[in-house]
Amino acid sequence: MTAQFLIGCGAGFSGDRIDAPIPVVRDLVRRRTPSAIFFETLGERTLALAQLRRLEDPDEGHEPLLEELLRPVLADCLDADIAVIGNFGAANPAGAARRIAGLCAAAGFPDAPIGVVEGDEVTALARAGSLAPASLDSALQNRPLICANAYLGAEPLIAALAQGARILVTGRVADPSLAVAPLAHHFAWDPADCGRMATATLAGHLLECGAQITGGYFADPGWKDVPDLHRAGFPIAEITAEGGLTIGKPADTGGLVSEATVKEQLLYEIHDPSSYLTPDVTLDMTGVTLRAEGPDRVAVFGARGRARPERLKVTVSVDGGYLGEGEISYAGPNAVGRARLALDVLARRVPQHLRLRSDIIGYRSVFADEGSAAEGGSAAEGGSAAEGGSVVAEGGAYSGFPAGEDVRARIAVESDSAQDAEAAVREVVALLCCGPAGGGGARTQVRRRVHTWSATAPRADVEAGVRVRVAPAWRWREASHD
Repeated sequence: MTAQFLIGCGAGFSGDRIDAPIPVVRDLVRRRTPSAIFFETLGERTLALAQLRRLEDPDEGHEPLLEELLRPVLADCLDADIAVIGNFGAANPAGAARRIAGLCAAAGFPDAPIGVVEGDEVTALARAGSLAPASLDSALQNRPLICANAYLGAEPLIAALAQGARILVTGRVADPSLAVAPLAHHFAWDPADCGRMATATLAGHLLECGAQITGGYFADPGWKDVPDLHRAGFPIAEITAEGGLTIGKPADTGGLVSEATVKEQLLYEIHDPSSYLTPDVTLDMTGVTLRAEGPDRVAVFGARGRARPERLKVTVSVDGGYLGEGEISYAGPNAVGRARLALDVLARRVPQHLRLRSDIIGYRSVFADEGSAAEGGSAAEGGSAAEGGSVVAEGGAYSGFPAGEDVRARIAVESDSAQDAEAAVREVVALLCCGPAGGGGARTQVRRRVHTWSATAPRADVEAGVRVRVAPAWRWREASHD
């Protein structure tokens, strides 16, 4: 065991930049310190959509960009003994392991040990009524169930690393646990040591969103300037055996690590800073302090922990039907007026039982919709531009914003029927000739929708179904579907 361990983040969500891991791995290799890189690619709905893909094709259901993310860095990681950890298994961790095994073979590492952690799917518990709802929209109670997934903690990941895994594939685990596991494994920290688990969890929380902590979501020109945002480096944390934590980023990358960027990420998605519940520890951030230690280096102190909860969070995903969207542009004099007329036509033309939202992008769309203030309404309820009660000040301005001369009319409809959603958005294309005047650039799409609600399950019930497997890459390549 060495006195320091490095953890880099290679992805903060599904769809993140595929070149982001390259400078992170380059920096880890250069520093010749025990290290790991993790990929956080799961959102609440991402997993349900992955489950739907797996039902259609048993080889799918993992992160779609898995190979694109790993191919450029996998050989360097294996050669330098940098552990690779990711929840990119999504709904099919074993399928992801088989794909990664192919990459290992192509890179000349057919014996690379690949670990898989499964058991986060607890749909059976949901069907048995064993979950306690934490928040539930009554409209979702009777929707068809897709899947239910518990947030696992670091312990099964630690077990896989202890069995020799150098690449570790999971489904749903708590985001910070992707960092807790390699730290606890390397330093031989006791999972019951709340202080160490608090530091490790805080490190994972700060890293988990990638470039958010290195200036990405922080940037606001003229207010919060960030240099070379187009090549923002992803974060790297330095952790010591005593629990020291410093956040930085790779050399020769853009972006910014400062006390301000770290503060913003520190409070990201936090309900109660004194009781941030994770499977590994209850984290208290209220005593955290920061200190800049040079350019793009911030030390973090004061994480405290209490006993972990005895119930684990579960995301329940249900069928949300279909979302249809259509847009068309209007420019020049009276563009807003023509866009309003277009939305009125659409509200009268789309199937009247559908829930409808109408927006004029570039004029009024973020804070309220054109049809019925913030919530939208059905076409039958008068969700049109002309009848929706929108307030326009004298001179054509709304809420202090001038009327634009380049706007985009947009509708969105929600339906249990793909055919009804298709029929609604076809009306947007029809505006090209049916008017009003000067419309162009019509675009439409219909896609499957997933709704989610949160619950909890007894830890023992979830952990009873967790399975850890570690095998060389060549064996994963030969494995059948399971």
